[in-house]
Amino acid sequence: MNAPQTWYIVKRSAGSCEIIPSDQVDNDNLEIIEQWGPFSSQEEAIARRVGLIRAGKCKPV
Repeated sequence: MNAPQTWYIVKRSAGSCEIIPSDQVDNDNLEIIEQWGPFSSQEEAIARRVGLIRAGKCKPV
């Protein structure tokens, strides 16, 4: 049986943040500057990303 899907917010070198599923998180990816999560749903990750944009930690896509 599969583990439940979790989501991460990752900040790329360009300054934008993306929401990606946990199976796409690669710890040795040099483009990822910062990472937040895991979040239990994609909706929760979207809400957190909005907060990060408002706080100036991420650029909107």
